[in-house]
Amino acid sequence: MSDIRDPGASAPYTVDNYSQDESIGFLTHQVKMRISQAIDERINEFGITTAQWAVLKQIAMHNGETATALCKCTGCDTGSMTRMLDRLEEKDLIRRERSTTDRRVVQLQVTENGQALLPDLVPRVVEALNLALKDFSDAEVSQLKHLLRRILDNLERRGD
Repeated sequence: MSDIRDPGASAPYTVDNYSQDESIGFLTHQVKMRISQAIDERINEFGITTAQWAVLKQIAMHNGETATALCKCTGCDTGSMTRMLDRLEEKDLIRRERSTTDRRVVQLQVTENGQALLPDLVPRVVEALNLALKDFSDAEVSQLKHLLRRILDNLERRGD
């Protein structure tokens, strides 16, 4: 595995200076958990969780027309995704349909009830995200997104 950092730069973490509470893994996990909690608090009255919202939105945006595609974009395993889709289907928010061109493929679509729910959820999600970014300037939000994308790029290119 090659190091894509500047050869003159020192590594941010060493065995001697590593502290879990200060690691980017721990901090990003804490941020994700707290954002999810803030969203859950705002959307629970609709009988849906943050995880269900994320899957419903991906299907609505046509980024998850199959369970396999959803697993790739959410990082969820197939067993968990199947249970999530079962719950969304029980709530009549999505439906599964066999592909007419390939019977092995089950396509996912948002139902009318799911489409009707999305406009109620989006403002609540936006509210939670804005809470997380309270007191951040536009430039800081832009920089934060840029830095997070760089981390994602580094991890996607980890084999380079």
